[in-house]
Amino acid sequence: MYYVYILLSIKNNKPYVGYTSKMVKERLDEHNVGTNKWTRNNGPFKLLYYESYYCKKDAIHRENFLKGGVGKKLVKIIKENF
Repeated sequence: MYYVYILLSIKNNKPYVGYTSKMVKERLDEHNVGTNKWTRNNGPFKLLYYESYYCKKDAIHRENFLKGGVGKKLVKIIKENF
């Protein structure tokens, strides 16, 4: 199972979109301890939204959609309604 998720930085109110094969809570915990440079500098985070996929290709496609164009507008709507 693969997941596409949207996190919100509590520090600066910026959204973060990613995908993972791990459980979403486990991945959120990793982001909150700063497993990469961006999350280290912008955490802590809270989970806004996630979707599950059987196919890795579909999850990556959805992640890329949410990171650009119309997808960014959708992320903004999710953020504003949380």
